[in-house]
Amino acid sequence: MKIEKKANGSALEIALEGRLDTMTAPELEKELNGILGSADSLVLDFGKLEYISSAGLRVLLSAHKAMSAKGGMKVTKVNEIVQEVFEVTGFADILNIER
Repeated sequence: MKIEKKANGSALEIALEGRLDTMTAPELEKELNGILGSADSLVLDFGKLEYISSAGLRVLLSAHKAMSAKGGMKVTKVNEIVQEVFEVTGFADILNIER
């Protein structure tokens, strides 16, 4: 998985490419833990994310909890496969998703 970060002041955007699964979720979690403390808002760009597993969902939930006390978190450019995972797991009702 490829992680690309962009910061605009305290607004943070992270674009993911590839698969967010058991093997790659710890990498994203490490990145987020290092930068979420200084961010007021977070946008996750899933335009090139092909797949998300339960391990990836756990990382998203943790980031969502951390950002809910601040400016919030938004997930953008979600494809149909990932959106279906969000809907089946109930994450569609929890996350702020912009397709």
